[in-house]
Amino acid sequence: MTLAIGTQAPNFTLRDQDKNEISLSDFKGHNTLVVFIPFPFTGICDNEGCQLRDGLGGMDNVDAKVVIITVHAIPTNAKWAEENGFEFPVLADYWPHGEVAKAYGAFNDALGCANRVTYVLDAEGVVRDVVSTDSLGTPREYELYGKALAAI
Repeated sequence: MTLAIGTQAPNFTLRDQDKNEISLSDFKGHNTLVVFIPFPFTGICDNEGCQLRDGLGGMDNVDAKVVIITVHAIPTNAKWAEENGFEFPVLADYWPHGEVAKAYGAFNDALGCANRVTYVLDAEGVVRDVVSTDSLGTPREYELYGKALAAI
């Protein structure tokens, strides 16, 4: 079950594509999109990441930061981020496998991956909206991010 709107998002510390430790608390003071993706190097995940990369300029007025979390290992995430020009953190929730995705109610036990869920957090790390789909094969509606951030 996903985190409820109005709850404090659990803190985490994971390594990004450059092996830097990144914690949710690093984003305190900024609205943040915590974006769980199932599989790098797939069309839907690639497109969603590229929409975030290309749309960041439009989010500046709401001071939004983006972090993507996948249960894949750092080398996979590094190659994926490099090939797509992602400058935001792509975090490896690899070991213990999916621990952060589980804490956020975003882990798919049947497939061993994260579900397609985004948590829209305010500057204090409180969940203000959840953008998700019912199917791994269905992309999230990018426009919902802007609406959710504008409502904070």
